[in-house]
Amino acid sequence: MNVQILGCIELRATDGGNIPVSPTVGRLLATLAWSANSFVTDEDTIGRVWESRAPARPRDALYTVATRLRKALHAVAAPDTPCDVVRRPGGYTLVAAEETVDVLRFRALVRQARNAQCRGEEEAALEFYERALALCHGRPLSGVRTAWAEAARVTFGQELRAARINSAELALGLGRCDDYVPLLHELAGAHPLDERIASLLMLALYRSGRQDEALRCFRSTRSRFVAELGVEPGGRLRTLHERILRRDETVHGGRPVWAAMAS
Repeated sequence: MNVQILGCIELRATDGGNIPVSPTVGRLLATLAWSANSFVTDEDTIGRVWESRAPARPRDALYTVATRLRKALHAVAAPDTPCDVVRRPGGYTLVAAEETVDVLRFRALVRQARNAQCRGEEEAALEFYERALALCHGRPLSGVRTAWAEAARVTFGQELRAARINSAELALGLGRCDDYVPLLHELAGAHPLDERIASLLMLALYRSGRQDEALRCFRSTRSRFVAELGVEPGGRLRTLHERILRRDETVHGGRPVWAAMAS
C-alpha cells in the first residue's frame, strides 16, 4: 500500500492500482498522513479537513469520515506494512510504516543522505537525495485548499528546496554537471536572489563547457541584486565570476563546490 500526498492525494494498493476515496476522506487521509505516527486532535483535524465549512456536528462527521478511511486502509494494507487510523481520547493518529507514506519516505531518505554525506560517501548521499526527490510529483496536498495546507506546503517547500540544492552540489562535485543544469535553471528562476543557487548554476554551466552562459548568469543575477536590493552580490559569487572569466583551474571540478569558491 502507498499513501501519496506529495502531489495529488492518492491511496494505492500494493499492485499500484488507485483506490478511489471521496474528497473528504482524501482530505482526512492527507491531514493524518502529513503528521503520520503523531497525535492530531479532533479540533485540529476538523479545522484541517473543513476549515470554516465544518458540518453542524463536526465530531460526529469526523468519526464517520475516519471510519470510511479506516475501511479503505484495511482493504489494501499488507500485513507486513501496517497503516491504520487509530482513535485515541480527543483525536486520531495514522499509524503507518515508513515505507507506506511518501512524505515519511522523503524525510527518511533525506536523513540518510545527510548521514552519508557526513561520512564522506558522496555517491551514496546523492543516490538517497535523488530517490527522495523522485517521490515529489507536483504541488503537495494537491486539492486541499485550507490555511493549514498552505502552511504545510510552505514548510515542505523549504525542505524540498534544501534537498534539491544539496543534491545539485553533490552532483557537481561528482562531475554530473549536465544532468543538473535544468534543475538549477528552475531553482534560479524561482529564487533569483539566492547566491548559492546562482553559484551552482554558474559552475554547472561552466563545467559543462558553457562559459558564456555562466557569465550571463552572473550578469543577470547582479542586475537583479542592484535593481531589487540596491547592492552588489556577495564576495563569493563575485570571486567565482572572476575565476570563470580567467578559466581558473579551481572551478574545473574534482573538488567540493564550496571549497572551490572559498579557496
